[in-house]
Amino acid sequence: MASADNPQGASTMSFKNVEVKTRANVYHDGKVTSRTVITADGEMKTLGVMLPGTYRFSTEAPERIDVTQGHCRVKLADAQRWNDHQAGDSFTVPGNSHFEIEVVDLLDYVCHFG
Repeated sequence: MASADNPQGASTMSFKNVEVKTRANVYHDGKVTSRTVITADGEMKTLGVMLPGTYRFSTEAPERIDVTQGHCRVKLADAQRWNDHQAGDSFTVPGNSHFEIEVVDLLDYVCHFG
C-alpha cells in the first residue's frame, strides 16, 4: 500500500556500514542505472532503477534480483516462457548466463552477486 513514507507500495530494505561507489553504472542509453554498494562483509550489491522497456543482460557471477518496486517479466537463457515479478518478488540468474527483462512499470531493484 502506498504512503508518504513508502511511495507506490515499495518494499523497504536497508544496509548499514556500507561503501557506496559514486559513479553510476549506466546501461541501455541511460534507461537502466544503478549504484554499487559494498557491505562491511565485502558483499557487492547494486541498487538500481529500470525504465519501461525490454533489455538483455549477461551475468558473470550468479545473481539474485529483488524487485522492490514496479512490475517486470523475465525470461532466463534457454527458457521458453516469461515469468512475472513485482515488488516483493525475487528471481535468480545463474553465472555465465543471460536474461531478458521486460519492464512494465518503473522498476526499482537490488541485485545481489555471488
